[in-house]
Amino acid sequence: MAAYVIVEIEIVDPVGYEEYKKLAGATVEKYGGKYIVRGGKTEVLEGDWKPKRMVVVRFESKQRAKEWLDCEEYHEPRKMRHRTAKTKMILVEGV
Repeated sequence: MAAYVIVEIEIVDPVGYEEYKKLAGATVEKYGGKYIVRGGKTEVLEGDWKPKRMVVVRFESKQRAKEWLDCEEYHEPRKMRHRTAKTKMILVEGV
């Protein structure tokens, strides 16, 4: 079953975050991930949720998504993300 990594992001260091994006994309691809949403304009339809930036990545399975998140290649980019942005991340199984 497909799995989706969904991330709400507030960038605090735009220059550093751009460097992170350059490194992260290759790791996502290596683990079979595909960006579905990567920072497009958001519009609140219901409730009071006001995300600054959203990213959605599709993986073939929950296991593959977790392998990507914990892989050696993503170790340093992940640290960069933590330095350059405030993030909330979930993993959701779906179609």
